[in-house]
Amino acid sequence: MKIKYNAPVILTYAILALCVLIFFSNGFLAQFFSSPAHISFSNPYFYLRLFSYIAGHGSWTHLIGNLMIILLVGPLLEEKYGSGKLLEMILITAISTALLNAFLFTNSLIGGSGIAFMLILLSSFSNIKSREIPLTFIIIAFLFIGSEVVSTLKVDRISQFSHLAGGFIGAGYGFFRSGGR
Repeated sequence: MKIKYNAPVILTYAILALCVLIFFSNGFLAQFFSSPAHISFSNPYFYLRLFSYIAGHGSWTHLIGNLMIILLVGPLLEEKYGSGKLLEMILITAISTALLNAFLFTNSLIGGSGIAFMLILLSSFSNIKSREIPLTFIIIAFLFIGSEVVSTLKVDRISQFSHLAGGFIGAGYGFFRSGGR
């Protein structure tokens, strides 16, 4: 039996995220693998950090939690939309979330949680038909948004903003990439 590199975008992301956590120190992670905390168009690292933060994770628990979702849902979506479109969705989600976070907050983001939630909500559109909204999407959106809103009441170091932003972008992609139905 032959092993196939079946989802190049998702698998490359997973390998990159693993390597970043294994090989780089916390200081290096903070400098190059966290989103910008403020807008700084004159800083060349600002542009790199708009998307590199999705590869950095604060701990093994954080990484494994994100990878379980991304590796479960991602390959199915990569097959449906194609590698190029999925990469586009990931990059736009990462950049949009980082820019919004820098405009609205003073903290940095780290990790692929926004990407995971983008994939979750995008997946609920996988069988969309003309002029129909899948009930699974409504249920997932309700549970997702509800749990994130409740989570904002807790004091923790988790950015519910990135989860919500990723989820909304995924829902938007699902709706518009499904032919705007």
